[in-house]
Amino acid sequence: MKKTLVSALTTALVVGAASTTFAAANPFSDVPADHWAYDAVSQLAADGVIEGYGDTTFRGNQNITRYEMAQMIAKAMAKSDVSAADKALIDKLAAEFSDELNNLGVRVSNLERNADMVKWNGKAEYTYTSNRDKDASTKANDDQLLFRLEPSAEVNSHWHVNARLDASTDLQQDNADVTGKHGSSQDTDVKLKRIWAQGNYNNFQVKLGKFAQIDDDSIFDTTFSGAEVKFGNKVTFTAGAGRLDTDDYVTTHKVGTGVMGADQKEIKADVVDDDAANYQYAGLGYANGKFVGGVDYHHLNADNFDYVVDKGAKSNIEDNANIWLVKAAYQFDKTNGLNGFYANNTSADDFDKAWSVEYDYKGAEAENKGTWGMWAAYRNLGYNTALFSTYDALLQGQKGWEVGANYAPFKNVVATLRYGNGKETWTNDKIENLFGRVEFFF
Repeated sequence: MKKTLVSALTTALVVGAASTTFAAANPFSDVPADHWAYDAVSQLAADGVIEGYGDTTFRGNQNITRYEMAQMIAKAMAKSDVSAADKALIDKLAAEFSDELNNLGVRVSNLERNADMVKWNGKAEYTYTSNRDKDASTKANDDQLLFRLEPSAEVNSHWHVNARLDASTDLQQDNADVTGKHGSSQDTDVKLKRIWAQGNYNNFQVKLGKFAQIDDDSIFDTTFSGAEVKFGNKVTFTAGAGRLDTDDYVTTHKVGTGVMGADQKEIKADVVDDDAANYQYAGLGYANGKFVGGVDYHHLNADNFDYVVDKGAKSNIEDNANIWLVKAAYQFDKTNGLNGFYANNTSADDFDKAWSVEYDYKGAEAENKGTWGMWAAYRNLGYNTALFSTYDALLQGQKGWEVGANYAPFKNVVATLRYGNGKETWTNDKIENLFGRVEFFF
């Protein structure tokens, strides 16, 4: 049975190999930078897993046998200094090509192959936050502990089942009272945060269950229950629909014509207490070497969004949120990158825009001791657009500067520090936020 090398690389990516966004320089003259397999080929070549041919060509479209692929895997298994990401890739490929490896004298037992069907990853983390309103002379400090498990089970060559289980504790509540009764306080919270089935096919992916959507890297850091499909490779189209939790989300809008101070209209804040909102989204994405970009649309419907839409003599109450988002990132080299987004909620009457620009220098890698990174950003996170923000140093309804750094003092340990300074867009009060976190990965 024959398999092309391109197909073999596809298998490697599908079975869950961890990779970096921007791979090493490509040593093969016949794999251009805009080839869909460029990053995978470059990374595996840089790590010594594949070597190509003596004339500096890769011949990626040439058929090779499973035996030839197993020879490359055997060579990779003999290495002792591979990264954690490459080790995960090698283990998966060893299970896939166990018969051929056994014929080569490289033993891969059935027990090892079956055990490799389920992977357990996770982390323990400590987080400290201090959010301060300078004008109101208020300060809120918090300490949290989190233990997270993320299992992934292989169903077959196309389908996996994934989950996320979180156990969190508020250290300011100095007891271990855990109760399952609805409405009662609990200091330790154990939740199944995500669970979904994912099918990966050539240029097609489907997700079913509870998972994060396409903008979990910007203003929609939450999970929803539903379905998502994704088509394409370099250019992708993604669409999803389901129900999204809006518990404790705050909306704001202007009311009346009164004036506060010099030019501020009176502002009203409402808490969206619906259990869930109907949710649909769609997006176009593009990735080509150093550049990644996309345009997305999100629609939510919840009774208490309560936006006031001014229509001349009449005002209309709008319970829909319609948010457009444009995002882009460019990696100049291995150490310097720039990313940003702009979003607008066309249904909101105020606080209807959110945007961010961030410069990154290097970055801590959990598997590599001594690595570090730092960044600087300016963010404006309007209440009615940054509904489920991922950001920690500037929160929903705030705007200002953020600086931060991370460092890996030991293997699989990362420390992060963030500082935010700016204003609360609702009251115009000066704010200052501190965020610190230590993560232990396993």
